Amino acid sequence: MRFGIDFGTTRTTAAVVDRGNYPVMGVEDTLGDAQEYIPSVVALDGDRLVAGWEAVELGEDNPTFIRSFKRLMAAEEVTAATPVRLGESHRPLGEVLETFATYVIDRLRHHQRQIGDDSAIEVALGVPANSHSAQRLLTLDAFRRAGATVLGLVNEPSAAAFEYTHRHPTTLNSRRSSVIVYDLGGGTFDVTLVRIDGHEHEVLTSLGVSRLGGDDFDEVLADFALETSGHSLDAFGNRARGRLVDEARSAKENLVPQSRRLVLELGDKDVVIPVADYYEKVTPLVERTLAAMEPLIGRDAEQGLKDTDIAGVYLVGGASSLPLVPRLLRERFGRRVHRSPFPGASTAVGLAIAADPESGYHLRDRLARGIGVFRELDAGKSVSFDALVAPDTDPGEDGFIRVTRSYQAAHNVGWFRFVEYSADDTGSEHPGDLSLIAEILVPFDPSLQNNADLSQVPVERRQNGPMVTETVTVDPDGITSIRIEFLDDSGTPVVVESTVSLRSGAVRA
Repeated sequence: MRFGIDFGTTRTTAAVVDRGNYPVMGVEDTLGDAQEYIPSVVALDGDRLVAGWEAVELGEDNPTFIRSFKRLMAAEEVTAATPVRLGESHRPLGEVLETFATYVIDRLRHHQRQIGDDSAIEVALGVPANSHSAQRLLTLDAFRRAGATVLGLVNEPSAAAFEYTHRHPTTLNSRRSSVIVYDLGGGTFDVTLVRIDGHEHEVLTSLGVSRLGGDDFDEVLADFALETSGHSLDAFGNRARGRLVDEARSAKENLVPQSRRLVLELGDKDVVIPVADYYEKVTPLVERTLAAMEPLIGRDAEQGLKDTDIAGVYLVGGASSLPLVPRLLRERFGRRVHRSPFPGASTAVGLAIAADPESGYHLRDRLARGIGVFRELDAGKSVSFDALVAPDTDPGEDGFIRVTRSYQAAHNVGWFRFVEYSADDTGSEHPGDLSLIAEILVPFDPSLQNNADLSQVPVERRQNGPMVTETVTVDPDGITSIRIEFLDDSGTPVVVESTVSLRSGAVRA
């Protein structure tokens, strides 16, 4: 049976592929009440790591209770071994992700049992458009270990575009053939421009902010409540602040356009905050999303969408439910702003459409991030940046991108720093926002083949070095692997390979 899974920062939602329909899957909490999501939370029950509604049952006052652990995957140096703090304990991020994924897959199996289906579980997973290879591979690996067959990873805004076409086909025509998907989730903001021709979808550009989402709106409200009540931010304990942020989240999610005030319980008294004052505090966050959108429009965004081929801006993601968000976007772009009736579920529905071979929908996605490498020059006196794969590089017919460099080694040690980057300043040696994929040291000098720590070896020029072939491969899920190979003086092949999940420092032959 096939499902689309939107693994969110605060909530995870699944939609079912059901004979051309894509309903959101209901989930029972521990009280037997029906819910349409799974909380993206974990906690320790003694020494046992639990997730979802089981973690919620332990109580959010449990010192080991954590939410928004998905945000850790946005860090540049993240690996499966990255420690996650749960109270006084720590668990590897890989274990946390596998525990949560196992809980989600168990809920899917429960749904199957209820309808008498015993087929294998196949899923399409959503990932932020600007997520780097490590985040993609960690997500993929967790759900595979949980027992699911992962059909593929789909960028979340790209999946939501399927749901848009499924729901709003009449807005698209030969004159207005593109849509901007504005995806404001719990932890990330992504915005994608998609060209649509019937069921054919082509992603033209994906941009975003990796650490901007509903969590930030909650933090602003919590800080505002402390400020209003006269509490010192530093004097407020971590557990008490955690409860306050949770209450801020609930109060924010209950806002409707007619709301005039928010009430938060702080200690033994209620704090009343005018909604207008809160909106003034968080307007800069929404303006950051608007600034990120501007390159997709292709001209002065202050002019709105008039005289463009953009049929609409589609608001998805749970944080877009905040009434301020559609209000500010409509002030800028008018009636072409469409808010999904189920903003927290639209991506899951789109993923289910992507997982359904009978849907007829096809996606031609592009990388949101480029791949490049820093190289040592002039015996380590300078460094150059080689942009290997541009963000808009098209894959081959098999869905893979492969780039090869061949050259003669000019140093005793090759020291390569492979990165993913979101922008490259033309004419500059310094790319913009980047994250390290792998740092690879290669012993071109045969006398260094067995050296235990190449990082301590001075880089020196040498004549007649070996011919080197360097291959960077990006698979259809956006995961990068690197292969460096050459023949040593005896003609024996020397191969160094790296995939982001295996990196725990420098990789050596």
